[in-house]
Amino acid sequence: MSSASDTDRLLAEQLLRLTRRLHRIQKRHMEPLGITPAQSRLLRLVSHYEGGQAPRMADLAARLEVVPRAVTTLVDGLEAAGCVRRAPDPANRRVIRIELTDTGRATLRRLRNARTDAAEEILAPLTGDQREVLGGLLNALSDAPADVPAERRC
Repeated sequence: MSSASDTDRLLAEQLLRLTRRLHRIQKRHMEPLGITPAQSRLLRLVSHYEGGQAPRMADLAARLEVVPRAVTTLVDGLEAAGCVRRAPDPANRRVIRIELTDTGRATLRRLRNARTDAAEEILAPLTGDQREVLGGLLNALSDAPADVPAERRC
């Protein structure tokens, strides 16, 4: 009989393998768009930024949990592709905000389709009932408070 720690190790390995597979498949579906996964994440963040105004580079770095230089590199690539533009803040011209362009919005639509195609590829072996069970399990994992010790979760 397998111990709980053996089961947890096996589940951790399975989750890691699935995550890697999902990233590979998503990357393959996104390659024709010329957008990297990191650029895709930045585009989504800019499009959903709260507060109604375009984010500053520092805001993006904080939300992505990366150094500002990494955001600069991502923005440079997306700006060259016409997906975003740098715009001075009207209240403080020294502050630069990142705005989504029409091309960026169209790219986001194509990226959503690519992510959906990748998910369909991953989920293809599952029946509808299995997908519902998996969805419930994934919700339970994603909604669990991060600060609750594992032995207290039930």
